[in-house]
Amino acid sequence: MSLDLAPRPGAAPLPRMLFAQTAMELRLTLRNGEQLLLNLIIPVLLTVVLVLEPVVGVNGSRSGFFVPGVLALAVMSAAFTGQAIATGFERKYGVLKRLGVTALPRSVLLLGKTCAVVCLELLQILVICLVGLAVGWHPHGNPFAVVVYVILGTAAFSGLGLLLAGTLRAEATLAAANVVWFVLLFLGDVVFPLSRFPSAARTMLELLPTSALAHGLRGVLRDGHGLNVHDTVTLLVWAVIGLTLAARYFRWE
Repeated sequence: MSLDLAPRPGAAPLPRMLFAQTAMELRLTLRNGEQLLLNLIIPVLLTVVLVLEPVVGVNGSRSGFFVPGVLALAVMSAAFTGQAIATGFERKYGVLKRLGVTALPRSVLLLGKTCAVVCLELLQILVICLVGLAVGWHPHGNPFAVVVYVILGTAAFSGLGLLLAGTLRAEATLAAANVVWFVLLFLGDVVFPLSRFPSAARTMLELLPTSALAHGLRGVLRDGHGLNVHDTVTLLVWAVIGLTLAARYFRWE
């Protein structure tokens, strides 16, 4: 009986490509100290400090206000800031260009990045929720509404992150992504309640994706409400705008 050792060139099946790309993207993220700081360490520290220390006054339960806000911040950190910076430098060093001429379709490459972000978000949510429970958080509400908000928030921030990474130089992307992260940390209903701002400013700030995500999650997990129309539509509009512009203007080189 003879063995057929002849080579059989050809691309791997798309599901196998997607799994391999997702696993690689996730490993690269978890091995990066700056990404771990941004996506896990800072959100955990913020959860503990904001809940246990009265550095910012809020009405009602401190954990009920801050834990959903930090969850929104974590989604933004993973889908927008971290993804924009990583993708921007991959573009600068020619990684995307080289992958683009392999058998790996560009759609699978981008989908793999998205799946890696989702896996990272699941880890973030698990860790933050466990820390929140340890400091006295008592969540309730419909889990389906939480999933919808996280999906819409991920789509919105991913589109904006890829738009940033695909149009600016890597150094500019790094600076812009970090500036946006800090601005939305303080103006996006994460640390400071929007009720503290003047009514005109509050109306504008409520249109930010972080504000919509934080307010929506807070409404479900603290107040037991369902999907809020304003927050849901706001996130959906940001997702459509970000993904459409990213698909139109993203440059691989």
